[in-house]
Amino acid sequence: MEKGLKYWLKICWMRLLRTEPYKMFHETSMNEDAPSKTLDLLSRRERPLYENVRPIATLKCNDAMDLLHYIPSVHHILVQNLTSWDENFRNLSSRSSQFSIRNVTCSLLQNVAIIPIIIVALAYYNYDLMDPENYPKVTKNIRREYDFVVIGGGSAGSVVVNRLTENPAWSVLLLEAGGHETEITDVPILSLYLHKSKLDWKYRTQPQDSACQAMVDRRCCWTRGKVLGGSSVLNTMLYIRGNRRDFDQWESFGNPGWGYEDVLPYFKKSQDQRNPYLARNTKYHSTGGYLTIQDSPYNTPLGIAFLQAGEEMGYDIVDVNGQQQTGFALYQYTMRRGTRCSSAKAFVRPIQLRRNFHLSLWSHVTKILIDPVTRRAYGVEFIREGRKHVVYARKEVILSAGAINSPQLLMLSGIGPRQHLQQMGIPVIQDSPGVGQNLQDHIAVGGLIFLIDYPVSTVMTRLVNLNSALRYAITEDGPLTSNVGLETVGFISTKYANQSDDWPDIEFMLTSSSTTSDGGTQVKNAHGLTDEFYNKVYESINYHDVFGVFPMLLRPESRGFIKLKSNNPLDYPLMYHNYLTRQHDVDVLREGVKAAIALSETSSLKRFGARFHNRALPNCGHLAMFTDEYWNCAIRQYTMTIYHMSCTAKMGPPSDPMAVVDPELRVYGVSGLRVIDASIMPTITSGNINAPVIMIGEKGADMVKRQWSPRRKRDNVTSNE
Repeated sequence: MEKGLKYWLKICWMRLLRTEPYKMFHETSMNEDAPSKTLDLLSRRERPLYENVRPIATLKCNDAMDLLHYIPSVHHILVQNLTSWDENFRNLSSRSSQFSIRNVTCSLLQNVAIIPIIIVALAYYNYDLMDPENYPKVTKNIRREYDFVVIGGGSAGSVVVNRLTENPAWSVLLLEAGGHETEITDVPILSLYLHKSKLDWKYRTQPQDSACQAMVDRRCCWTRGKVLGGSSVLNTMLYIRGNRRDFDQWESFGNPGWGYEDVLPYFKKSQDQRNPYLARNTKYHSTGGYLTIQDSPYNTPLGIAFLQAGEEMGYDIVDVNGQQQTGFALYQYTMRRGTRCSSAKAFVRPIQLRRNFHLSLWSHVTKILIDPVTRRAYGVEFIREGRKHVVYARKEVILSAGAINSPQLLMLSGIGPRQHLQQMGIPVIQDSPGVGQNLQDHIAVGGLIFLIDYPVSTVMTRLVNLNSALRYAITEDGPLTSNVGLETVGFISTKYANQSDDWPDIEFMLTSSSTTSDGGTQVKNAHGLTDEFYNKVYESINYHDVFGVFPMLLRPESRGFIKLKSNNPLDYPLMYHNYLTRQHDVDVLREGVKAAIALSETSSLKRFGARFHNRALPNCGHLAMFTDEYWNCAIRQYTMTIYHMSCTAKMGPPSDPMAVVDPELRVYGVSGLRVIDASIMPTITSGNINAPVIMIGEKGADMVKRQWSPRRKRDNVTSNE
């Protein structure tokens, strides 16, 4: 046991000594010499929590040192071994006459030690919750040929490899550009700290005047997961399926089999619903699937107050993934035992012992190999460890790289708009003008912050402390399981939607935190706000008790596009969001803002002293506050992406010249190639899209099975075996 703790402490503390604190989140997890799994969990749970700990920002040295004693052996191992761990530590001692182990330890504890404390506490009290030994092992010797090669291990790709390897006669290789999740990616409250990390592609859009004017260089930051599990490792874990009319509309576009009644069984197939009340409604929910869905283990009083405010405005409390979407509800999350349940954890870890499944991480795919004569995809080129590799597919290449990387790879492989490919010097295999077009995303109005008078909100310095870390490790609940304050959802219809249709056009993301709750650090950084903008508008309320309402546009009419920067596969593509280029989108968001302010004026929220932070935004100060003209200006300033890029290789019938794939998700004009991810959506769904993307993975895998098992009966999609 002590040997294992020494190992973990060494990893944790040396990461701190080498880098800025947040960078340690991004290292690949270590597997060897981990603590024994044989520890008695029950005896560990009997150890007392350290109560009444001050926030980490005000923690005194003596308190910090005392807390180490609540994790047995940690203090002894730290003091006895710290000086021998690394040359970096000895270098540190030569820089300061005030150096001592105690001084350095106190300094680290007072500022950033919450991270290693979380890891060490998990290792000691609840090792099976983190268990890096359970990460899928990378295949060292990749075969020359497989039945299926899947590109991208994200929300959809993880599902695809799971379902295809159910047939032991089929060999499947998964190529993923990133590495494994880490212990810290599991901690819900730290999700925004993963943005712009080594787990993120760190995309930025091209400068445009229509939106994101408060961002650095007028460029929006598009976080996408470069890790096994994809963006399900970085997102806020919200489980929203969308509206039944979204899918019925897909079918009406000429995509048979994609109506709501057709896709509902695929939502249920993945699901393990942990809310017993919802699980009883078997028409819409199921249990026993790979993907755990649960309520938050931690809510502030504001979560219930938001529900009550919605009722005051005439809305019902509903199951937004059930019969009716319009209304208010507490969010449900892809969460298991208080930790993130990513697609990798849900779908890939359980199959790691299947002999027909191989995994290659840090494998950047550069091209899909297509025979120019037969027009059949037969393999993939990729780079791993600086070397180019080729692998062949006997049956299919399946592209699940997401709404940015999938169209990029199609174009690099000769499938895309003819003129653009010729400009890039790429031989044209299939002239497909829709590749990279039709880009859609959900955006919200950022910065709608409401001050309150009671200490009930999610303020990082108050909630993220050593007591929280121990509570998280031992009881699997507490503030660290908070989804950065996202507690309640409301679906409403503005005057631009048909009020009787139950097809809302605004989603309220109601949060007990805001841009300022971490003092203008990681949220500001994730959104890419300029210092000038943030300091003028928000610096004065750093760490203040607040709540936020983010009106999200559910069905934008504006369409962006993606094109290649060059024919170099390592160059990022050029991304044009085109947000708010249609006046309809501005009008709907403006009505959403008005509804958010009306919500704050209900008695349920007024009892907290709710009042709007009415500091005028730069470039809008010449306009009267609360007028349509002011909101039209403000919406273009703090335009907040919800990171739901989609629809860039859309599904459609042969009669649609912009369709890239058919309703079976096969790429038009090329055999042996399918796209199964968010890019195939014809239109974006009405809500957060991780759940629909997982559904697409389930349905797409079923289509592959049917094609290659012609005598096999159609899958029982309601089965959760």
